[in-house]
Amino acid sequence: QVKLAESGGGLVRPGGSLRLSCEAQGSIFRIDEMAWYRQAPGKERELVATIDENDTAVYGDSVKGRFTIFRDNRKSTVDLQMSSLQAEDTAVYYCYIRPGYGSRYYGYDYWGQGTQVTISS
Repeated sequence: QVKLAESGGGLVRPGGSLRLSCEAQGSIFRIDEMAWYRQAPGKERELVATIDENDTAVYGDSVKGRFTIFRDNRKSTVDLQMSSLQAEDTAVYYCYIRPGYGSRYYGYDYWGQGTQVTISS
């Protein structure tokens, strides 16, 4: 059974930094894609950043140059380092993984429960 354990959310002042972490638990063996999404009140869930097993990363336009996604394949973790945070970054942030071919969980997508990030003075 796959479980995504997220941590690191909280309240930060504008201009501040925060790091989110997510550990994929459950003997997954191989993960193709690891990502962070976010959903603000009244808005649709949107991609923040995604990274594949070759460490190729893609960022949403609104976070480019401010956020960095990291992945540790040995630990099955994906972190999101967020800097120059703005009020518009306030949202629930969700961890996402897509197991790769060879994993017993191949063909399924998994989401974390979400962690709240609030940017406010």
